[in-house]
Amino acid sequence: MTSELLSALDDEYDFTGWKLSESLTFSWLTPREVGHSDTLCRLWFQLTHRFSLVPWHTLSTYMNQSTHLLKPGTLWPNLLEHTAYARERKAIHCIPTETEVIEQGGAAFHLRVITALAMKARTTTTQANINPFLPYDPNLFVAEVSPTHVALLNKFNVVDHHLVIVTRAFEPQEALLTREDCEALLLCLTEIDGLAFYNAGPTAGASQRHKHLQLIPLSAFPNSQLPIEPLLRSVKMTGATGIVPGLLFLHAYAPMNSAWLDPQKDDASSLLDCYHSLLRAVSLPVEATAGSPLSAAPYNLLVTRKWLLLVPRSQEFFEGVSINALGFAGALLVKDAAQLAILRKHGPMSALQHVALHREPCSIVRET
Repeated sequence: MTSELLSALDDEYDFTGWKLSESLTFSWLTPREVGHSDTLCRLWFQLTHRFSLVPWHTLSTYMNQSTHLLKPGTLWPNLLEHTAYARERKAIHCIPTETEVIEQGGAAFHLRVITALAMKARTTTTQANINPFLPYDPNLFVAEVSPTHVALLNKFNVVDHHLVIVTRAFEPQEALLTREDCEALLLCLTEIDGLAFYNAGPTAGASQRHKHLQLIPLSAFPNSQLPIEPLLRSVKMTGATGIVPGLLFLHAYAPMNSAWLDPQKDDASSLLDCYHSLLRAVSLPVEATAGSPLSAAPYNLLVTRKWLLLVPRSQEFFEGVSINALGFAGALLVKDAAQLAILRKHGPMSALQHVALHREPCSIVRET
């Protein structure tokens, strides 16, 4: 493709010495990444008019520019700017909801009744074999996070500023998290105080096969607090991990070390070790089995600036209601009044118990 680009544009632009390679794999150029260079802006419009999507690094690499990685203090402003841009281009779809609070088990669960989920389901069904992250829609681009991850807008969002942290190369969603995943998560969580989460596989509520973490600002929740927070005040620790007595299903809790959020330090390995401790605490493997990088079982991981919570899963649905990691934060989505009635009848905490695994009272797996 690059030789065709040069052929199409060499009358107007001098590409001498660029030595572009056909074999390189890149993320995509959008107008917001060309900076203030008038020449690059004109070039972008020429290229996108003819080819729709253009490899950004085809330009930046051979102009001796460094890869666009996340710079401190830029993610939130970028998120606001790119959200406005995506709305203008109708690239994101904000799903209207009505909220109802249901109290059970010491938590005030927030249930959102959404009206457009059926539309999303039809869209994903008709494009079941399409990976929306490879390549991603350039209108959803937010920031280059690291050499291995990029931040995108959630195309179908229930709350504003829902961020998706995607691996550049394909990895399966069931795969164990890596040091690089932890690095990208910390970089984003340092920039935005929010709830980061990972749905490990379809049974845990994942809707896409390509590995991605997600981040929602705490400001999207009532009083900037997760509904499940009051239960976490009674956590009982044993060593590096603990349990929350009010959560009557198998899980593991760990405190977040605030030092890991220092952008001057590289503490991705420490977060990875903590994640492994959580897996061990619920008897899940921390290493891939021979010939497979996949986790042995589905689970949800929730991460804030204060704590981590890992919940193994037994199934995705409770009475037809799909539950992902947000459910274990105390926020659930239902597609209609019938599903809302189901949760009113049985209670949200009972639904969580149903899709998780049974926990013996006060049981903690001690690390050796």
